[in-house]
Amino acid sequence: MKKLKTRRAAAKRFTKTANGAFKAHKGSHSHLLSSKNRKRKRTLKKLHIIESGQIYKNLSRLMPYA
Repeated sequence: MKKLKTRRAAAKRFTKTANGAFKAHKGSHSHLLSSKNRKRKRTLKKLHIIESGQIYKNLSRLMPYA
């Protein structure tokens, strides 16, 4: 059986933590910031942790060796 390939787009956006969760930056924090309130911009700066659910399953398939 041949090796599975890692989807490079996913590898650039997500990293796997030591306990197996994925971490990523949230979107919508690059432009049009004047219309967003202060609290929303502050929460968009933080990392997003993906530990379970359908998104976690999809990321595990996209990045088999991460």
